[in-house]
Amino acid sequence: MNSPARDVRYVVFHTPGPAWAPHLPFFQQEGLQAHVEHYRPWAANGKLALGGPFLQGEGGGMMITAPDADEAEVIAHAQADPCVLNGLLRAEVRKWMVGMQGPATR
Repeated sequence: MNSPARDVRYVVFHTPGPAWAPHLPFFQQEGLQAHVEHYRPWAANGKLALGGPFLQGEGGGMMITAPDADEAEVIAHAQADPCVLNGLLRAEVRKWMVGMQGPATR
């Protein structure tokens, strides 16, 4: 008996880096637009399923890839983010399995 295919994604967690200004809101961080522009093509071509900032706490956010993403490509893209390179953000890529999915996300 074959088990069903698992929906495995990669989640890029972004946390504030050493250049983060803790007194400024997320969208007022200097250079943040370069981060948005870095991920925009991935959203447009279907490599990125969801992404956005956390609205509580110290800042940061996350990106969830489409199901067919390549791990090495995701890691390379996350590390090439201009805001990771300049220290505004840190990026951590983690493998994640979708365990539940409602009709609104299919």
